[in-house]
Amino acid sequence: MRAGTAMITLVFADALQPFLPPARRGGAWCLAAAPGASLKHVIEACGVPHTEVGAIRVNGQPAGFAERVADGDHIEVRGWSAADLQASHGLRRWPPAQAMRFVADAHLGGLARRLRMAGFDTLFRNDFADREIAALAAAEGRIVLTRDRGLLQHRAISHACYLHAIAPDPQFRELVARLALRPGFRPFSRCIACNAPLAVVDKAEVLGLLPPSVRAHHVHFTRCTGCGRVFWAGSHWRRMVGMLDAA
Repeated sequence: MRAGTAMITLVFADALQPFLPPARRGGAWCLAAAPGASLKHVIEACGVPHTEVGAIRVNGQPAGFAERVADGDHIEVRGWSAADLQASHGLRRWPPAQAMRFVADAHLGGLARRLRMAGFDTLFRNDFADREIAALAAAEGRIVLTRDRGLLQHRAISHACYLHAIAPDPQFRELVARLALRPGFRPFSRCIACNAPLAVVDKAEVLGLLPPSVRAHHVHFTRCTGCGRVFWAGSHWRRMVGMLDAA
């Protein structure tokens, strides 16, 4: 052992293995760390964002991110799942599904629209900077959604979810399962374009905004309280219902 280093043993749970370098996957391994380094620093230096960590045990005892490593420590790091969300133990408390609010990074516009469709307050811009996302998450208690591991290492972000899926529909299903979102579904209560709430309106109020075929065949309408868009239960609505039912 080099002078000024602490030799520690790390074991990462299966759910965290994809974040590790290929050579480090599969079992326990030793690491020379700086004495007094925080567990958060050591874990993230291995490639695992702190937001993906659900619990840490050092020498068999629960530990937090701020705890410092010492020579000979045996560190077990586990992830989190839907079963952990309402537990009193662990590294963070989660709101119930009905109260979850999100901010999605610039590459997750499709996922953001699907969450809004399900009724979740979800902020998204395709020019969001990482610092803006972190600031919104901290100020408004939002859960960060991203495929950017670097963003998840931001210390201001406490609640986040890394999306493993690439396409929007699988991403939505992944998120619904991981965060147990179904009890929070309020379909078609938010505008998929701007995120503002929808309000029921009389047909007469929006008649001039409707295409002739819609005017002739539909009776019930909602209108966005933000951007003013009008919605009705057409073929696109039926496709969205199918997508929500399949999640």
